[in-house]
Amino acid sequence: MNRIDMSKYHDPFTLKSRIKRVIWSITYILFFRVFFLNIFRTWRNFILRLFGAKIGNNSLIYASVKIWAPWNLEMGSFSAIGRNVDIYNQGLVCIGSNTIISQKSYICASSHYHTTPSLEWYAAPIYIKNQVWVCADAFIGPGVIIEDGAVVGARSAVFKKIDSWTVVGGNPAKFIKIREIKS
Repeated sequence: MNRIDMSKYHDPFTLKSRIKRVIWSITYILFFRVFFLNIFRTWRNFILRLFGAKIGNNSLIYASVKIWAPWNLEMGSFSAIGRNVDIYNQGLVCIGSNTIISQKSYICASSHYHTTPSLEWYAAPIYIKNQVWVCADAFIGPGVIIEDGAVVGARSAVFKKIDSWTVVGGNPAKFIKIREIKS
């Protein structure tokens, strides 16, 4: 009979990474989250850059956004991360330009191998490319690539690659239609 044995679990995080996380958590509380007005968007981007985030010009990250590791965040220009988005980026998260991650979405770049006895941990990068809209309360899982121009519907759960200029929705997210921009 197969058994899960967590006594053999290996914690992948070093003392150095834990100290870095503590310093980020304190900075987040004192110098990021309290500056909630949009006039402080440049300040918030500056704080994230101090911790290694790569953020393009004129991007907006709301003060209520939770970012686990700014050093694992890349974001293009003219993009926005909405209120109460949770970016659990133990692995790399890349967000393109002209992209919107709507409120309450959850971006998770790590998980556990469910087939190993001690549920070994792994990180897998997430790529959300240019001109993408991730609608409210969506979940984006580890290793996902969302190609240019795609739309992920509200409350969708994405576990696989999403093709460019498509609209997907549901749990798991499935193709709904081709996205067409009308002028």
